[in-house]
Amino acid sequence: MKDSFRQSMAWLHTWTGLLVCWLLLLIFAAGTASYYRDEITLWMQPETHKAAAEQVSSALAAEKAMARLQEKGEQTTRAFISLPTAREPVTSLTWMTPPPPGETGGRGRRGGFQSETLDPATGTPLENKPRATRGGDFFYRVHFDLHYIPVITARWIAGFCAMFMLVAIITGVITHKRIFKDFFTFRPKKGQRSWLDGHNASAVLALPFHLLITYTGLITLMFMYMPWGTDVAYEGDTNAFFAEVFPRSAAAPEASGDRVPPSDIQAMINTAEKHWGSGRVGRITVEHPGDANSTLLMTRYADRDISVNQPTATFNAVSGELLSTTGDETTAAKDTRGVLYGFHLGRFANPLLRALFFLSGIAGCVMIASGALLWAVKSRQQYAKTLANGGRIGFGLRLVEGLNMGAIAGLAMAFSAFFLANRLLPVELENRAQMEIHCFFAAWGISMLLAQIHTGRLMWRIQLWTGAAMFLAVPVVNVFTTNSHLGQTLLLGKGPLPVAAFDVVMIIFAALWAYVAIWMGKKKVVKKPVRERPVKAAPVAPPAAATNAESAQEAV
Repeated sequence: MKDSFRQSMAWLHTWTGLLVCWLLLLIFAAGTASYYRDEITLWMQPETHKAAAEQVSSALAAEKAMARLQEKGEQTTRAFISLPTAREPVTSLTWMTPPPPGETGGRGRRGGFQSETLDPATGTPLENKPRATRGGDFFYRVHFDLHYIPVITARWIAGFCAMFMLVAIITGVITHKRIFKDFFTFRPKKGQRSWLDGHNASAVLALPFHLLITYTGLITLMFMYMPWGTDVAYEGDTNAFFAEVFPRSAAAPEASGDRVPPSDIQAMINTAEKHWGSGRVGRITVEHPGDANSTLLMTRYADRDISVNQPTATFNAVSGELLSTTGDETTAAKDTRGVLYGFHLGRFANPLLRALFFLSGIAGCVMIASGALLWAVKSRQQYAKTLANGGRIGFGLRLVEGLNMGAIAGLAMAFSAFFLANRLLPVELENRAQMEIHCFFAAWGISMLLAQIHTGRLMWRIQLWTGAAMFLAVPVVNVFTTNSHLGQTLLLGKGPLPVAAFDVVMIIFAALWAYVAIWMGKKKVVKKPVRERPVKAAPVAPPAAATNAESAQEAV
């Protein structure tokens, strides 16, 4: 019974891992990149690098942003101010304009939002308008919203893949009874054994991280995946459920039409931070800016707090009076979800812990990729006799090998194509941000197509070398297109350190891809057995006694 149970778990581990591994690799790789989404966005908007060198307090940045907001006049109904942080050094101002006559202005209305990127020290738009790009937010969104398909459908697909990965991790621990012992064992140049050793090592290296990141990924969308409890308790009224679980401040009053300047925002920030006891303001929502009934909703910045549930404070924008607060008292269930959700996002992590999260994510990508390659290597061995007799492998194995190549080698080409497009596309190009995303999927699609046409070792080398060259081209192109290249940021120290780190990481990935390409180019030398020639036996002399007897007989 014990052997049959482990065998059934091995079967389940194999197929739950294989069926979704290619899409799961995209989800895991994009999620890993999301740990540095702010740094990626900073690199992809070189126009903001000058502002990144300045250190401005949140209170001063908020005051300058409010002054800029007052210049928008009466045509602003709501505004959002994101204050600068160490990882996001500029102030983001977004405001909503009233709908045109005859339009209700519901949630489906498009074009009602406008935004500016402000210099925190002056509150004026940056001298050079930042180029349109999704930046690191693209990787964050694509790892659970995918792209080109409806959002709800994409999230169900992502949840399906996450559930399969969770099953694969648990069954993998059950199947490999010596998994922890084998972690310290790696036998190179042993074929299937080497792939299994690499798969085990990458899995055990960050096993707690893999379990938690997969489980918390499901938690983030738990109300969509498992709505039955809330449907029964609230009789299908989901709005009532969310209003009770995630209470908001009282609704802002209607605009009076009287233009009144706001009160001292720095005093309101001090009041909010004193009320919270720790932390600082990270985001400000302004209702009816410049109106006599204007209100300000301040949300605490989740700096080192692991939970995503952050308290808020609502003020009368004219008098500066604190009207209400939310989030001061929470429940155990709400805190549990907030902590799990916060762990998945990783925004609380300090630089060292963030780097460990990133490396653990890379280990997860290696685990997924090595598992897919292990299945292909094992299956190809079953075709050894067929190939020796001039036959061909089956369609299923050929399809898997092509998908492996496109998902592993092609994904590197897609990432680097996205970064190169950011530097090479014209800055004023219409729909520029979407064009960068098109370049990402176009590069990946081309890789997938070529991998299906030819699945041999040569195509692996071509795609790996192409990926290495494209990774290396990213910092090289950066030299000729911006002033924030390695010569300035690293050698002279005249630029943001995250920008220099990004270029260095691209060079490291280029070196790794080149190493794998060189390794793939080494042909395995199979030593043929040497045939030994038969040696003729030497004549054996008869024993001395027999010789004497024969001589005596001849004498007689």
